Amino acid sequence: MTPTERSGLIFAVAGFATLSVGDAVVKSMSGDWPPYAVAALRFAIGALGLSVLLLRSEGPQAFIPANWKLQMARGACLAFASAAFFSAIYIMPLAEAMAIGFLAPILTQMLAGLLLGEDVRPKVYLISLVALSGTAIILRPNLALLGWGALLPLISAVFFALMMILNRVSGAQGSALSAQVFVAGFSAPILIVGATAANMSGVAELSFGWPSWDVVARCALVAVTASTAHWLAYMGTMRAGAAQVAPAIYVQMLVAVTLGWVFFDDVPDGYTILGAGLIIASGLYLWRDGLKPGRSAQLGPKRR
Repeated sequence: MTPTERSGLIFAVAGFATLSVGDAVVKSMSGDWPPYAVAALRFAIGALGLSVLLLRSEGPQAFIPANWKLQMARGACLAFASAAFFSAIYIMPLAEAMAIGFLAPILTQMLAGLLLGEDVRPKVYLISLVALSGTAIILRPNLALLGWGALLPLISAVFFALMMILNRVSGAQGSALSAQVFVAGFSAPILIVGATAANMSGVAELSFGWPSWDVVARCALVAVTASTAHWLAYMGTMRAGAAQVAPAIYVQMLVAVTLGWVFFDDVPDGYTILGAGLIIASGLYLWRDGLKPGRSAQLGPKRR
């Protein structure tokens, strides 16, 4: 590995670790403000900050999408994925929700054949079943304890996978920064409308008031850490290549376990370790298989 590739890997590891830090900050708001409201404020702040950067670097013309319906679909997928994931880490240990979230890149490969007509090898479906069995192992005790709420990280993974599919379709429609602005800019109003509707529904459990200053500060921190993480992962990919940095995504799991243990007293049990091992092993197998000539690794970072 060259010095440039080594520095790229360091960038990627730092980026993925930073994503888990942001997730831990979100979990710290459990009980202070509902997750859908947190998601709405986080993406509103993120969209505003990214828009300022895009305006300064590329000018007003960069805000005109080539296909606004496609960008709206990306934003909707991110909105549903984030709301589901934030809700999941409110009620589940961070490591468990994170492990199930790693299904997204695997589901992307499987769904690419169904939605994009790509040639998907039979082994992809087989490995996907192994990963899903790992998810079932993690979910089994949680379903008994949490009910259907335990499926939230699985729902999040499905929407993240759909967003990755849409990212492929929109890959040549602007810069990396404009792609982030569009997805955040379309997801923020969807989340705001959803949170407002929940608050005005008359259901006591869904109502909420104005956030305290520390909730606003933590939402802003999550927006900054997420944008920073995406930039670090991007720099790592540019320096070392996607294939080199892809496995670094699993540092998120290590950081999530550590933060959950230290700050939330969440110690992973045997079910979580076994299930996460199956999911991660499946992802790494598909990544290695994707390095063969004529194939491309699809392991990649999630956007929150």
